[in-house]
Amino acid sequence: MSPPMERIQILEAIEKDIITCLQSAGQAFMELSKDKPNSKQAEGQTHQFIKTLGLVESKLSDQINYLTQVSTGQPHEGSGYESQKVLQMAWHRLQHVRSRVDELERLKNKHMHSRSLAALGRPQQPQQQQQQQQQQQQQQQMASNNVSAQQPQTNSTTS
Repeated sequence: MSPPMERIQILEAIEKDIITCLQSAGQAFMELSKDKPNSKQAEGQTHQFIKTLGLVESKLSDQINYLTQVSTGQPHEGSGYESQKVLQMAWHRLQHVRSRVDELERLKNKHMHSRSLAALGRPQQPQQQQQQQQQQQQQQQMASNNVSAQQPQTNSTTS
């Protein structure tokens, strides 16, 4: 049987012991709540309760110790948690490095493009191009306003 299945069976046995423990306590209380309790029977149930409770405590301590060993990274043949965690962290580091390399590549391409535009004598910034276009449009509007102001206005009224 595989180790995980053995652990599950052990936990099921502990669960049954807890049920037995609670039943013993319940029977002891039932006996003590009677009008004429049988002290020998109540005492027997109490001893059964204490004995089973000690057994449950011991088994649970073993399970807690096992889980402590597995979760602290100590070598254990039944656990792959540590290697999974190492793999996951390496994957995150790889993704981060890839994103940084992509960002640097993008910045390099942008810089190379702006240098090639500068070498050709073109403006480097698209913002500068927009400003120049706006200035040209304003100048054209002012020129057309000046032309319309210089044209004589015709009077449609006759004297």
